[in-house]
Amino acid sequence: MCGRYYIDDETSLEIKKILESIDKRFQKKERKTGEIYPADQAPILVAKNQVVEPMVLKWGAEGFDKGRRIINARSESIHEKNMFRHSILHRRCIIPANGFYEWNRLGNKSKYYFSDYNHDIIYMAGIYDKYQGVDCFIILTTSANNSMKEIHERMPLILNKEQMESWLFDDKYTDYLLNLTPMDLKKEEIPKEEKQIIGLQNHGMQNEIENEYQQLKFDFLK
Repeated sequence: MCGRYYIDDETSLEIKKILESIDKRFQKKERKTGEIYPADQAPILVAKNQVVEPMVLKWGAEGFDKGRRIINARSESIHEKNMFRHSILHRRCIIPANGFYEWNRLGNKSKYYFSDYNHDIIYMAGIYDKYQGVDCFIILTTSANNSMKEIHERMPLILNKEQMESWLFDDKYTDYLLNLTPMDLKKEEIPKEEKQIIGLQNHGMQNEIENEYQQLKFDFLK
């Protein structure tokens, strides 16, 4: 599952560039940084005209039950759901984040923060569409890997940089990527008095990240 995640443009060069592009293209578009909650407006990456473009959409779709918001969808069964069938074929997206939060449902209910060991960004697979008249995105989840399974049985479907273009552009690889097990993540327990991560460490990856991004079809980063 993924019920909250974190975006910090001060410690991630990629996220900073994404947000700068959004601000330039959509000057009055509301968007949030820090801890992202369901129904917040947050950045995503989508495929448009053979390039990757940033957008700002609302996280989660209104469910059929009043007051229920659908924020996650199971990757294993997404083709079976009428609500998501068109989106997984034609409207896949990537949700950039520094990391995500999860609560220990199998133990002491503590809050944990999960992030990449070597980079200051993760790429969560998602879908987007107009649900009940509102443009929204939904994060896909999969079975928990070794770093997560002691905390929760589900986790976001996380892509690495080599898989991003295939997820967005190449329909042949969709089912393959839907069934991948994400890499192990760094796990940090959050003290109860802290309500958000402040001052996340920059892992010194800016130069490496910049080189990696030049290899992708991210025209808005040029």
